[in-house]
Amino acid sequence: MITRLPPQLELPAELAAILLDAAVKTAKATARKTTERRRGRRGQTLKPGLETPLWNELSRAVRIRLERYGEKARLGRMLGLPRQRVHELLMSRRHLPDAERTLLLLVWLHSRQHGRKLT
Repeated sequence: MITRLPPQLELPAELAAILLDAAVKTAKATARKTTERRRGRRGQTLKPGLETPLWNELSRAVRIRLERYGEKARLGRMLGLPRQRVHELLMSRRHLPDAERTLLLLVWLHSRQHGRKLT
């Protein structure tokens, strides 16, 4: 028996599937280019880079949508972060957001792809 998702979850599920496909492609491409790196201890905080292909694709997709002047500041207000921290997350990729802010980014990206503004 096939179980259908509720209508409000169909589009986010499609977005997640697209991001997952892109992340798998990115991971395969980077795996060919890099040598095996020494892995940190279990439970250690991840840093953005080759080991975070899903984050790399999400940040790339969000960066594409930050077109107009002030968009980064508005996104920062929605995330509860200063504009500089949004820059560090998305542009320079020095930090990773927590789970709640990552989910907020997914919702923001989904709404932008469908022509709606949350902020």
